Amino acid sequence: MGKAGGMDHQPPAQQPLIVINAVGLCLEHLGEHTPTLTRLATEGSAQAMTAAMPAVTTTAQATMLSGESPEAHGIVANGWLFKELGEIWFWRQSEALMQAPPLWENLQRNGKPLSVLKHFWWYAMNSSAEHLVTPRPVYHHDGRKSPDIYASSPELKKQLIERHGTFPLFNFWGPMADIRSTRWIAESFTTAFDFCQADLNLVYLPHLDYDLQRFGPTGSHLATALAELDSCVATIVEHAKKRQAQVMVVSEYGIEKVDRAVFINRALREAGLLQCSHNAAGELLDTGTS
Repeated sequence: MGKAGGMDHQPPAQQPLIVINAVGLCLEHLGEHTPTLTRLATEGSAQAMTAAMPAVTTTAQATMLSGESPEAHGIVANGWLFKELGEIWFWRQSEALMQAPPLWENLQRNGKPLSVLKHFWWYAMNSSAEHLVTPRPVYHHDGRKSPDIYASSPELKKQLIERHGTFPLFNFWGPMADIRSTRWIAESFTTAFDFCQADLNLVYLPHLDYDLQRFGPTGSHLATALAELDSCVATIVEHAKKRQAQVMVVSEYGIEKVDRAVFINRALREAGLLQCSHNAAGELLDTGTS
């Protein structure tokens, strides 16, 4: 599900657009815990979007940014089997994996190509977007991994780190994911927005997705998660007003309760089609013998 909201004033001719991707946000989340989002919807408009299938991040983003279906743009999951290697790779970062062009390649403003800032939207590496900020961990020679980002210019990266500190990578992925990563993205976006002066600005706020996946779409966690997300949206909206930018909010998918799960890997194993190897981390899918 998704929403689109506009500011309550007539935009000037050269007004830039900010597209906030608030993953997991649905129409029913508008209300007392989301005053900023609700005001956007009330002063502008809001409507449900049909989610891409499968409803996962990279598929949804590629669909929104290309206007094509997954069968056309080729991003059919967050990861897939590279048969030549016999390995499943998740979260590859190159835009060259998309087999359909992003929409901005066919758009112009005043006879010039559209200037684009991609702030934590996926497939930011090797992108045709002019300005980029994306997570890019450091992998050390001794096996350690430390937080870092990639930015399209050294000066932009320097400003982001000086003003906002190190990106909290370990609060962005996995069991420690929390509001700290989304807050860093929202606050650093304001710096990147001013630095890049782009026509189209894409910013990704993943926070709502975390606890809805961990604990379900309803419960005591929901009000807190909605309020925390709304505060990050407010950071961007307030900055947009100062810069006379228009705001749109979208969502990749909604989280719904499941009561009849189908465990595909268990069925494949019972049929003798899936094999695993074992190490200290537990079972690992063995693609070579499956």
